Amino acid sequence: MKAPVDTWTVADIPDQAGRTAVVTGPSLGGLGHHTALELARRGARVVLAGRTAAKLDETAAAITEEVPAAALDRLVVDLSDLGSVRAAGADAERFGPIDLLVNNAGVMGTRRRRTVDDLDLQLATNHFGPFLLTGLLLPQLVASGAATVVTVSSLYHYYGGRAPLGDPTRHGRGLYRKWHVYGQSKLANLLFTAELDHRCREDGVPVKALAAHPGFAGTHLAANGQYGRSSGGIASILDAAIRAVSQPAAAGAWPTLMAATADLPGASFVGPSGPGEFGGTPQVTAGSSAARDPEAGRALWELSERTTGITYP
Repeated sequence: MKAPVDTWTVADIPDQAGRTAVVTGPSLGGLGHHTALELARRGARVVLAGRTAAKLDETAAAITEEVPAAALDRLVVDLSDLGSVRAAGADAERFGPIDLLVNNAGVMGTRRRRTVDDLDLQLATNHFGPFLLTGLLLPQLVASGAATVVTVSSLYHYYGGRAPLGDPTRHGRGLYRKWHVYGQSKLANLLFTAELDHRCREDGVPVKALAAHPGFAGTHLAANGQYGRSSGGIASILDAAIRAVSQPAAAGAWPTLMAATADLPGASFVGPSGPGEFGGTPQVTAGSSAARDPEAGRALWELSERTTGITYP
């Protein structure tokens, strides 16, 4: 059952001065960019975490243009590469305590691709990489005394069916249904959130986990997933078509920002309040029944620990 919270706007974001937030996937114009922008606008020190220094510099320049006093740091990490994630986890120690981690980065509907770790690209980028990064940053999250982890899921989690609990090095062999795999990766985001929050509460760890979804937002994600770029030829056509019928990326970031800054219970899932949850002001929503299966959450957690080589403290 949905809990209506239809009065929240970005004006309700409280002062973030003195807080450190890590936002993954802050590509210019995307959800992560707008999430980082509003956090910086409210005074947070924002760590932009993405694949290349050049792209991070591009986003940092855009944020600074709007918020000249923005306190920005950079962390290079490729979430599809577990080695890169481990290196980033070590590098992130220089930031000290972390108050907020936004697992926003992701890929969508890509063709079959295996990563350097022999994992499916979508599952690696959208779930295993964030699982490992969150675990590596957990000591710094705990050190803040009251941290929040927000993981960005999608309405596509409804199409994931069941949790991806098979051998992750064999996932997707044979017929590859890219949108089904994407849905599974987004379902994994919700199962991870619920299990992380449960474990933190059970162990008295001062970390709260929530999830969000943007509805239908006009970002470059679909074009990048289909064509490996957001502009040029048919990629430009698809990108323009999506933007024409969707809400702006800035509005797509609202559920993430609400989950990150509002006083909500752990394991809450925030999405748009409009028809079909495609757009509108954010509110707490429910998600699919598969996303609320504790046994699947525990099984996925154990699989993820084995796959990434990390055991959460």
